[in-house]
Amino acid sequence: MNSKPCCRARRHGNRRINHQHFKKVLIMETDKIVQLLSKFKGGEVDLDQTLETLKRLPFEDMGFAKVDHHRALRTGYPEVVFCQGKTHEQVEKIYQALEKHNGNLLMTRAEPELFARLQKVDDRLVYNELGRTITLEKEAREKTGSVLVISAGTADIPVAEEAAVTASISGAKVERLYDCGVAGIHRLLAQNEKIQQARCIVAVAGMEGALPSVVGGLAACPVIAVPTSVGYGSHMNGLAPLFTMLNSCAPNITVVNIDNGFGAGFCATMINSTR
Repeated sequence: MNSKPCCRARRHGNRRINHQHFKKVLIMETDKIVQLLSKFKGGEVDLDQTLETLKRLPFEDMGFAKVDHHRALRTGYPEVVFCQGKTHEQVEKIYQALEKHNGNLLMTRAEPELFARLQKVDDRLVYNELGRTITLEKEAREKTGSVLVISAGTADIPVAEEAAVTASISGAKVERLYDCGVAGIHRLLAQNEKIQQARCIVAVAGMEGALPSVVGGLAACPVIAVPTSVGYGSHMNGLAPLFTMLNSCAPNITVVNIDNGFGAGFCATMINSTR
């Protein structure tokens, strides 16, 4: 396993932080404030406009949503839009507010009809049909580290894709291994070198949910287990694999909620950038 870091990092308490990434975010946010104050000083904007913009910097109250413009400053990553349950008009307005203040953006649980509407607003948007994600990549960022996303079956790929897209748009170098479940374990064992090289692994499985435990026994890194709602009868819409993963004897496994590919991909990105 290559232990050479992909980018310069520093210690913060007991963890290493991707120094370049957070420095870049801080500089970008500071530049926005400097530009605003320079415009005010030069008479390009008046006092009321300046105050109104400064008030919106932490968050923008839209009534139905409070858009968090300082999320990237606090965490290193901008707010992500969960589209399910929102009207198309609400998502469009939230997107337009975020796009003004952020670089790369991610929207999850997005249906094709929503993408068709948003693409008319911004033709730079990219849709992942399997993962139901919409992304905007303004800034070409070098992908670093190694996040490996493994699905047990083909039916688990939509959740795995949500995880993979989330990690990739957030700056991680992502590799996918699909349909490598324990029913044909030779398919997984044939990929042992990739498992050993990963900084973090996302293991996605429905049915009985055994895949993460097997991966955890092979990997020298954290494994994020994702149960899916794929399965029959007593599978109970994902509860069976969830219980299996929660009770895994592999000590390097942590578990997210059923079908939560986004949560797994986001955590994998943070682990990838701090190792």
